Order: sequence, then C-alpha cells, then structure tokens
Amino acid sequence: MKKFLYFPITKIILGIAICLGVLIGVQNFITKPIIYSLIDSKTIGDTIVNYISVAVLLSTYYYLFKFYEKREITELSKRSILKELIGGFFLGFAILSLVILILYLLGYYQILSFSGFSYFLAPLSFLVIAALLEEVLFRIILYRILENWLGTILALGIISFMFEIPHVLNPNVTFLSVVLGLLFGFAHGIMYTYSKKIWLPFAFHLGWNFAQPFYNSNLSGIDDFSPVFVAKFNGPELLTGSIYGIEDSILSILFLLIICVIFLYLSIRNNKIIQLKSNKNTNYNTDCQIN
Repeated sequence: MKKFLYFPITKIILGIAICLGVLIGVQNFITKPIIYSLIDSKTIGDTIVNYISVAVLLSTYYYLFKFYEKREITELSKRSILKELIGGFFLGFAILSLVILILYLLGYYQILSFSGFSYFLAPLSFLVIAALLEEVLFRIILYRILENWLGTILALGIISFMFEIPHVLNPNVTFLSVVLGLLFGFAHGIMYTYSKKIWLPFAFHLGWNFAQPFYNSNLSGIDDFSPVFVAKFNGPELLTGSIYGIEDSILSILFLLIICVIFLYLSIRNNKIIQLKSNKNTNYNTDCQIN
C-alpha cells in the first residue's frame, strides 16, 4: 500500500485532484458567495476572487506535498523570488514586444487608440490565476514528479506533449499554434529544471500571456479581453499570426525556440539535468534535487 501511495503516477493524480478540488470548492462555496454578496462591482469582485484563489492554490500545494512527501517545499522557496518574478515576467513580455516592434517597423502593426486601464483589474487577475494554475498542475506536480522519476529528457518530451493537449481545444487552432504550444511546454519545463522553483516559469508564462491582449492580439484564439491599445494587424499571417493570436507568428516561435536553447544550455552547464535512474531501490517518497 505504501509503495502504491508513493508511486509517481499516484502522486500526480492525487496532487492534481486535491489541488483542483480544493481550489474549485473554495471558489464556488466560499469566496464567490461571500465576495459577491459584499461587492456590487463584478470587475472588482472577480479581481478579489482571483487573487484569493492564488493564495488558496499555493497554500493547498504547499501543505499537501509537505505532508505527503515529508520534505521542505523548495519549489515555492522565497529565495530570489523577486528576481525570478520580475525577470521572468519582463522576459516573456519583452519577447512579444519585440515581435510587435518588428511588425510595426515593417508596417504590419498600427496603434489606433488607447483603450484604458481596465485590463489591469479583472483581466490581469484572471491571467495570474490561469498561469499559476497551469504551472502548479503541469510544472510542479506533473513535470517535477516525472523529472525525478524518469529524468529530465523524457520528462521534457512528455510535458511538452501533455501541455499542448488542452490547448488544442482552444478556438482557431493552427499548425503553427500547435508547434508553439509544444515549444512553450518545453520552455517552461527547462526553466523549472534550471531554477528548481515555480516562479521563473510562472512569471514568464504571465508576461507572455499579458503581452498578447495588451497589444490587442487574441490570446490562444480567445478574444474576450479588453486591450490597453486598440490596434490593427495588417500583413502576412506567417509574420502577424493568425486569428489564434500573435503567438503563432513565426517570429514568436523563433524567439521562443532561442529561449529553449538558452535554458537548456544553462541547465546542462550548471549540472541541473536529472538522469534516468534504475527503478531498483528507488525511493518514491523523496524529491531529487540537483544543486
């Protein structure tokens, strides 16, 4: 029973189920009923609910795996947290800003008007909890456990594929958006391997997603966000991206590939790659850390 309980697949299933279950339960039965009964503005209410959800999700993960794996939860360590959050966010935001700049210089992007700051309330809070939820489920549950079990290389292949599966269901998916999704899963996985913490891949994810509606691009095929700038894309889809958004531009894919190569190189140079180990005498109740 103990071997089954601490088997990697069991830990992944229980971790995802409990983290999701607690988050959904607290949202639907506690925070939403209370906040919406106290605040008339849906925008402000949604913002507060989303940020409370951030605290609930991180707390659930922390106490679950602290009890389950009986170890320090180093992947949520506050060491260098500001450096990784700020650096990761601006790296993700800067890549797509560079794409926008190139398109602007080519005459393929034109700003029409300034829309306002409402994007920084509920839409931003939604991006924060959405990016964090994906990073908790895909990176520090699924990928972390797979990497410690199967090694970095196999885990990167699996996580790249599994990360793209739910995104294939998004509206207006294209071949290039699938390529982008696979690279995105790889990039975040190797960022976690390099840093051994959630903050860098989460912040990069948030900065990347933040930039798209900011510049009036669809976000992964979704156009539900009010942009900061009302703008027009007018050029070949290979460069400007399809209706899926700017992230399936060949420029975005090229820059993301460069990020993957850089962090893979840094991980190898700093001896962060975990090798596939023999299943014999494997202790599934420990979390392998490479310094």
